[in-house]
Amino acid sequence: MRPVVLSGPGREQQGKQLGLLRDFLLVYNRLTELCFERCVPSLHYRALAPDEEACLDSCAGKFVRSNHRLMAAYMQLMPTLVQRRVADLEAGAAAAGVEPAAPPGRGGCKGDLGQSNI
Repeated sequence: MRPVVLSGPGREQQGKQLGLLRDFLLVYNRLTELCFERCVPSLHYRALAPDEEACLDSCAGKFVRSNHRLMAAYMQLMPTLVQRRVADLEAGAAAAGVEPAAPPGRGGCKGDLGQSNI
């Protein structure tokens, strides 16, 4: 079975999803490497010792909890940062004498049904 190759907006969405998956896998691999190096001092045995397993659980748990706290702080700050960025862009456009572009999701097309005048 061949993979489906999309064009247009579907392809853009697929690219975004692949980027998110790539970012997730990079973080996961880094976490695995960091915790393994910290908690498993030797590879003399096939199975993990109980203290190594507890260390790995603790290490991964700390990462997950800290990640949740960071994401919560990010979600609180993000609207303020976006508003500030939009205000800066509008001020810069006003100073340059250019009409500011519409924010994403608000259309921004002038004309009937969003048709261009080209």
